[in-house]
Amino acid sequence: MKINEKNTINSIQQEFLKNYPYLKIEFYKQSHEKGEGSIKDHIINGDLTLAEIPKKPVSGSLQISGSLKVSELERAFTDIFGIGAQIFRKSGNTWLQTTTSDELTLDQQSQKAKDHDRASEEEEMPDAMDRQELE
Repeated sequence: MKINEKNTINSIQQEFLKNYPYLKIEFYKQSHEKGEGSIKDHIINGDLTLAEIPKKPVSGSLQISGSLKVSELERAFTDIFGIGAQIFRKSGNTWLQTTTSDELTLDQQSQKAKDHDRASEEEEMPDAMDRQELE
């Protein structure tokens, strides 16, 4: 998956979800610190292209692959495009910000969500890490 400043937020999100159906990406006016979540009020309008978002003047392109750590991807959006990004992992019917597991790769996050989805038929409560991320 290749991203550049001509992509809209919506098109990036759709392509990301297509490649990682158990993950989603949201974009914010400000980036977050390591281990912190992002504030819902700062979500960027999905119709804007990366070039149209008011920010410091940065540009370039980004190649996204499953071996990329969540923390590296989130930092790359800040460094290259000047916006905050947050990866969410599906847990049952809930989307969790991956604040405590940002050192996992996209493939690992996706597999974790997929495994949880299979196990959710047998258990009602999310695992310990998921509960921590909900707080």
